[in-house]
This record gives sequence, structure tokens and C-alpha cells, in this order.
Amino acid sequence: MPNPSALIAEDETNLALALKDALARVWPELRIVDVVGNGPAAITAVDQHAPDIMFLDIRMPGLTGLQVAERLAGSGGPLVVFVTAYNEYAVQAFEREAVDYLVKPVNDARLAETVERLKKRLTAPATGADSSELGRALDLIMRLAGGASGPSSSYLQFLRAGIGDTVRIIPVDEVIYLQAQDKYVSIYTHDGEDLIRISLKELADQLDPNLFVQVHRSTIVNMRSVTTADRDFTGRVMLTLKGVKDKIQVSRQYAHRFSRM
Repeated sequence: MPNPSALIAEDETNLALALKDALARVWPELRIVDVVGNGPAAITAVDQHAPDIMFLDIRMPGLTGLQVAERLAGSGGPLVVFVTAYNEYAVQAFEREAVDYLVKPVNDARLAETVERLKKRLTAPATGADSSELGRALDLIMRLAGGASGPSSSYLQFLRAGIGDTVRIIPVDEVIYLQAQDKYVSIYTHDGEDLIRISLKELADQLDPNLFVQVHRSTIVNMRSVTTADRDFTGRVMLTLKGVKDKIQVSRQYAHRFSRM
């Protein structure tokens, strides 16, 4: 195939030129067909140049990068890579079928990873990426999303729950509680229940212990979701969680954690 082409949409001129120079170093065969500074111009440039790839800033005038991607979705348009300083958009980027998600400032080593992923997608069959590639992309997105979140960034920021051929991304902050179910763990959020194939102990080791507290050998709760801790007539401690009808029992082994609540 001929050398691939790319469009850069970035409203800060110096950052757009820096990305263009970086791509020239990492992928000299790539043709940059245009550099634009806002969302509407990006859509016009795609119509005009039909690039193979689009590097999209998320926060742009006129239309955001996410809105541009939505407008182009399903049209056989370019592969999309989001480039932004705001890592909280990682999940939304994945939902719009982004090939990758780069956090500014972009370094050459990280950009080279993106280039390899793009090359594989450009040469892949039209049926799309296989499940292993999807898993690697998800792992990368979640790592990036948690990479600049401060002292707790070493802990999980997102959980993946598989539903058939779909992978649901669940921000850890939205988890109310987790409960072991044989070889699986049930994740309860305000949106309902999801299952992930992992042991509760293995998962507990990856969660922030300041927020997620084990209350039973089979249950971990998000302390931000706990509203009350009461003792029933038998002396058992029972937790009331936000948005959860049934109370959660605390085993005697962990009851001391709620003795002053």
C-alpha cells in the first residue's frame, strides 16, 4: 500500500508542530496532509484529504475531539488517536473506538508504541482488531488513565468486565462493593452488577486500602458508599450502603473497623 497519510487537529500551534516533528522522527514514511486548529476544520479536512489516521486533541474550539470522532463514526473514516493533557477522557476515547490515547507531552518512545499499533491496524483484515489486541489497548488506556492521578496511581483506577464480545470499563470510584462468587467477583455499581474472573484476594491487593475495606471473607466495600454501621439484636454489625437496598453483614473478624461509627 502507498505511504499512509495523517491529519493533526490541535488548537495550540506549538504543540501541533511538536507532534508533527515527532512523527517525522518516529514514522518518516507517514504523510501529514494537514494541520488544523478546531473541530469543524478537522471534519472538513477529513472530507478533503481522506487521511488514514487522525491525531485529535480532545479540547478544541467549535467541536471537541470526542464530538469530531462521533461525527465520523461508522463512515469508514480514519483511525483515531486522541492526544490530550487530560487523562480523565481515556474511557470516553475507548468508547469512540480510538486506536490509542496519548497524554501530553508526548515523548518519542511512547509515540513509537502508538505507531506500531497503527501499522498493525492499517494492515489488519477489515474485520477489525482481535480480542488480544483489544485487551492490550484496554490495558494501555487504563494505565494511562491512572498514570497521573497522584499518590494512589499505583492502585487500580478501572476494572474490565467482559460481556460476550463487549468489554465494559468500570471506574473504580463508581464501585459500591465487591463480592466473591466462586472463581469470579461480582462488582456492584449504581448501574447494576458485573462479573470479572479474578479472586477477591488478588483484586484486593490492587485496590486502595484507604478506600476499599474488607468486611467479610467474601466482601469488600467502598468506604465512600457506607452511610451507617448498626448492630442488630444479635450483635452483628450491618452496613447501609448508598443506593443498596439490602444491608451488608460485617463478620466478627472485621467488626472492630466500625466500632466507632
